[in-house]
Amino acid sequence: MLHTVLIILGVGILAGIFGAILGIGGGIILTPVLTLGFGLDIKYAIGASIISVIATSSGATIAYVKDDLLNLRVAMFLEIATTVGAIIGALLVGVVHPNFLYVLFGSLLLFSSWNMYRKLRQGQEVLHKVKPDRLAQKLRLNSSYYDKNKKQQVPYQVENIPGGFSVMFGAGLASGMLGIGSGPFKVMAMDTFMKMPLKPSSATSNLMMGVTAAASATVYFFNGSILPQIAAPLAIGVLVGATLGTRIMPHLPSKWIRIIFIPLLLYLGGQMIFKGFGVTF
Repeated sequence: MLHTVLIILGVGILAGIFGAILGIGGGIILTPVLTLGFGLDIKYAIGASIISVIATSSGATIAYVKDDLLNLRVAMFLEIATTVGAIIGALLVGVVHPNFLYVLFGSLLLFSSWNMYRKLRQGQEVLHKVKPDRLAQKLRLNSSYYDKNKKQQVPYQVENIPGGFSVMFGAGLASGMLGIGSGPFKVMAMDTFMKMPLKPSSATSNLMMGVTAAASATVYFFNGSILPQIAAPLAIGVLVGATLGTRIMPHLPSKWIRIIFIPLLLYLGGQMIFKGFGVTF
């Protein structure tokens, strides 16, 4: 039992590090590991992953606020779209065919990976080309972040607010209908559609995931899907990992974060499209 707890703790630390750096929460890593590696029933794996997402968000958000990477106004604005989308998605279960949504959102992830690759090839953030957006100015979404590599404050502007809001609504819709995590979609909405730099996008995504997961955790708790002997060591490991990840991310060049993110988006996008067409591995 102690050996298993230590392994779960180690897995949690790794998931927390990658979750904090990429803004994906770690659930994408944990659910397959718990089901395939430990033979845990999928509903208990998802319940434990939900708790780990809250732990990642809690550990990462505090550090990113201190490091001046978080855009709180963008987070709260986009969270409206995610929450409304998730509620509507839950109500529409069985109305829209899930395969259509898998293909649609898988294609969006592939598009986002291509866009990240394009930015990687350019070797610079596109934020300098962003034109002032009236809606962003009215909502005061433009901000700045401290770049520890350049050792300076970097201002940035946000654009295409309706596009980012729509993607976040769709991500919430997919989460409610398909039961998938929306971490990659949150980063995609900010980085690809709203032209935010990748570091503030990842940091802001960490906060938003915690808000979403906290609402879901109540449901999982009352239906008995959260096993304390699994969720507790996992949450501790994830919290430690998230703390380490927040120390690493500000020092990582954006291009290395993209290098990690591109294969992840390709894998997730391809997996969703194959699932939409009924192909399983």
